[in-house]
Amino acid sequence: MTAGYDIVRISDIEPIEVAGGLKWRPLRRTLGVQAFGINAYVAANAGDEVVESHTEATLGHEEVYVVVSGRATFTLDEEEIDAPAGTIIHLADPVIRRHARAAEAGTTVLAIGGKPGEAYTPSAWESYFAVERFRAAGDHAAAIAELEQALEVHPRNAGVLYSLGCWQALAGRHEEAVGSVRAAIERDSRYAEWSQEDHDLDSIRDRL
Repeated sequence: MTAGYDIVRISDIEPIEVAGGLKWRPLRRTLGVQAFGINAYVAANAGDEVVESHTEATLGHEEVYVVVSGRATFTLDEEEIDAPAGTIIHLADPVIRRHARAAEAGTTVLAIGGKPGEAYTPSAWESYFAVERFRAAGDHAAAIAELEQALEVHPRNAGVLYSLGCWQALAGRHEEAVGSVRAAIERDSRYAEWSQEDHDLDSIRDRL
């Protein structure tokens, strides 16, 4: 790294497994980009997800996906699109449901986004994706500390609160976990359903 510019290879950034198996390479966090969101998703095998099924309706983000290597199959609402390396998909409408799987091993998809007309603010989801790097080692304390810092940046954010509750439950901090998860559910009722099947919350399920 040098003053004024940074140079990295996507392959140099350690992938973090998130969202049920998605492999995320956190480019924005690694480079410290503040003007827009930019991340990469990689697939070791054909059939692996490279874009989770979602819309940008809540955040209002415009997105561009670039297939850097391999080949992906995108589904945009009901339309299926073959996307070999070099394909660029621009999604101006945030309500379109988007999803993609690798059609070839070694597929990499770059995702770039932000909300039109507004200064970019890093999304809260990056914080609870990022702490998944602590899962294999069982470093609950590190995850909790990082999520508590994230709450200072994204106060009362339901996703951060829910993730914090999950890690608190895993750490045996049950009272705090119940409080965090209940606070998340108050802010977003979808977490009530998710909490009933989330194994991270097995130790406090009967208290939610």
